[in-house]
Amino acid sequence: MSSPVGTILGGRYEIDEVIGRGGMSTVYRAHDLTLERWVAVKIMHREVARESEQLERFRREAKSIAKLSSPYVVGVIDADEQDQTPYIVLEYVEGQTLKQRIRDFERLDIPEAVAFAIEIARGLQAAHERQIVHRDVKPQNVLLDEDGAARVTDFGIARQLNDESLTADGRVLGTTDYVSPEQALGHDVTPQSDLYSLGVVLFEMLTGDVPFHGENQVAVAMCHVRDDLPDVQAIRPEISTVLATVVDTATAKDLDTRYHDASEMIADLEQALAIETSRSGQISGEATAVFETLPRETRRRVDVKMSHPWRWLAVIAAGAIIAVAAFAIAAQNAQRGTGTDNARAGDGLTAVSLAGTSAHAYDPTGDNAEHDNQAAFIVDRTPSTTWSTEDYLNGNLAKPGVGIAIDASPSLKARAIDIVTPTPGWSGRIYAANGNELPAGIDDPAWNQVGTVTNASQRTRARLDTGGKSYRWYLIWIKRFAAGQSHVEISEVFLYR
Repeated sequence: MSSPVGTILGGRYEIDEVIGRGGMSTVYRAHDLTLERWVAVKIMHREVARESEQLERFRREAKSIAKLSSPYVVGVIDADEQDQTPYIVLEYVEGQTLKQRIRDFERLDIPEAVAFAIEIARGLQAAHERQIVHRDVKPQNVLLDEDGAARVTDFGIARQLNDESLTADGRVLGTTDYVSPEQALGHDVTPQSDLYSLGVVLFEMLTGDVPFHGENQVAVAMCHVRDDLPDVQAIRPEISTVLATVVDTATAKDLDTRYHDASEMIADLEQALAIETSRSGQISGEATAVFETLPRETRRRVDVKMSHPWRWLAVIAAGAIIAVAAFAIAAQNAQRGTGTDNARAGDGLTAVSLAGTSAHAYDPTGDNAEHDNQAAFIVDRTPSTTWSTEDYLNGNLAKPGVGIAIDASPSLKARAIDIVTPTPGWSGRIYAANGNELPAGIDDPAWNQVGTVTNASQRTRARLDTGGKSYRWYLIWIKRFAAGQSHVEISEVFLYR
């Protein structure tokens, strides 16, 4: 196929013009003569088609994405061969790549960046559910359609998890600016590898640059293996701690720490979008469309503010100034502390800046899950975000209690705790413990009662008696709901030394 322009493939697709080139193929815009519409046709280079492995990879791409049905993935329409040259027909997306948008704006508006990350993650989730790993997630492979939505494309080096035939040589595939550590080392790739790459894409959207640079691709790949990403909050201080934690978790070297699947990352990104929307006080573009798809409970956190934006403008502006200053200071903290905004020191007390990942829901006598994805909200220094217990019929816990713990690592001789709650009236206790992990149960002798909360007010200060000892873990243990309460919410917690 020496001169494709003007050629009609399969008696149906008339090639119009080149719209992209890659190492294996060239992509053309073509006119579908049957359905009278534009399509994209990816034609494999003839010299590549002579290599059986590359030919098989190209064919596998068509089979892989033909199985996907997602608004966040560019779909396959047809696949065939002509003159011994294979081609794939895909949806034609009128728009630019995410990489082009980053180059145009240097760094993206924060809610917009989170919205794009959510859409990419949803596209990857659809692929992973079909046992397909993309293996080359990068902004060049994300198309922004005419409505501004992000759609994942170019599954050219994707493989199915049960297909080992083309991975035996251990070669590193993918773009090293975004490559996961395990992929850089030639190890097996999994959905977690795609999530690492998405974390790097999110970092680039927020900062305007990739995290690592080197003399060559191998040097960059080794940075992903050895080095932590730069602190995204140090580069862009106005980013919320919750969003910074998403970047950190997605790009963790340790697979036990990294998101295990796309649904976990999507849940945290959705919470981050709600927080960033609340912080900015306005929303526009694709962030608006994605915000409307968030779970009702997540949207509820900012719906009130967004319905009266002018009323909140002064508060939001002031809060933004405080947040920028606080994050600038927090960036110097090795634990990326969330600062002490809204703390009430005095009486010889000093507020402690807690790590953004310090809060952990604690339900050892139930199902070991209590809205864990909301835990970070109690230390994010954003009063409008809350952690909530699950709903219990008639306020009957039917168990000894439920709680949320703070990791004050390495240890803290705490003298008081402030608890801010929009659901006052509940009662409970404050416990403290040491150890690398939270004690397994509330009856564990490692727990020591150090305080009491009786009939909690909207802001309750409980004095703590640690006997002069320092503890790593401080637990707010909710034992009784107020009359008529079916759940308890906590928006902020402050520890004082």
